[in-house]
Amino acid sequence: MTAILAESYPWLKALHIMSVIAWMAGLFYLPRLYVYHTEQVTTASPTDALFQTMEHKLLRVIMTPAMISTWVFGLLLALVPGIVDWSAVWPWVKTAGIVGMTGFHMWLAGRRKVFEVGENEFSGRRYRMMNELPTVLMVVIVLAVVVKF
Repeated sequence: MTAILAESYPWLKALHIMSVIAWMAGLFYLPRLYVYHTEQVTTASPTDALFQTMEHKLLRVIMTPAMISTWVFGLLLALVPGIVDWSAVWPWVKTAGIVGMTGFHMWLAGRRKVFEVGENEFSGRRYRMMNELPTVLMVVIVLAVVVKF
């Protein structure tokens, strides 16, 4: 099995990177949709229904499959012999960042359900602030992987 993983390493890495890009795009965009939904849309209006459709499809059709494939390809990469030194700090920092990113994804999914029932109580400003979290986590993850501190 390890030989197959080692031979597949470039493909796994490429698929992992593509998955991360798709996931990050959604993590950046969905909170921005929530900002506009909060500030510009009246509950139970046709525009509300449009935003809900866009948010639902972004989350379920793009973000969640991208998150799952990011995890799958990342775990497979971690199993390739010699790639991860688990005695170092960086893989644990990266793992914490990924868990944080996954938690943020789940928080966004929960917020979508709140919009769905017309009970959003957060301001556009709060969504703008939350929109910074994936950027911070991305910086931590990339620095951990590239600099390997």
